[in-house]
Amino acid sequence: MNTSISGARHSEHQHGGLAQEHHGANENHAAVAEQHTAANHAHMAHHGHHAGDGGPLKLSAQATLHCLTGCVIGEVAGLMIGVTLGFSVGWTIALATTLAYISGLTLGVVPVARNQGISLWEAFRIIWLGEVISIGVMEIAMNVADYSVGGMQMGSILHPMFWFGIAVAIPAGFLAAWPVNWWLLSRNMKQCH
Repeated sequence: MNTSISGARHSEHQHGGLAQEHHGANENHAAVAEQHTAANHAHMAHHGHHAGDGGPLKLSAQATLHCLTGCVIGEVAGLMIGVTLGFSVGWTIALATTLAYISGLTLGVVPVARNQGISLWEAFRIIWLGEVISIGVMEIAMNVADYSVGGMQMGSILHPMFWFGIAVAIPAGFLAAWPVNWWLLSRNMKQCH
């Protein structure tokens, strides 16, 4: 009898220890989940992504504006170089589009890498598809608009029509890419940086 009481106490002690370990593991899991939720809420609040701030249309507009910033930097640089050096319209568009992709992807990759504490390559792997689609749509619209008004055909960047072409191209790029970004975000194919 003494042996069975001792065995029961030993068993109870073991199960009590397991219960305490299990309880401790649950507390650790809850703490990690709480930290993750808090970090996610902080990220969302930092970018204004909570439901009271306009929802998916506003979020997609912000993503489009961010993308447009990168595209415009490369687009304008490419147009200025191409026009100044007397490139053909085709080569000027190719240069402007290439530089728009470089600057647009850079402005997408760097914030994601910094915010998530990952390498530039890992950030690129996260954002590439959404950015490539968004920049592509934006570049098509911008180049068609600029070409249509004759901006990129001017022989000098000092000609007012050159700048008028860019002034027409920028809103055209935004308006073309906004619904695309909304669609990409709604399907989790694009990251908001």
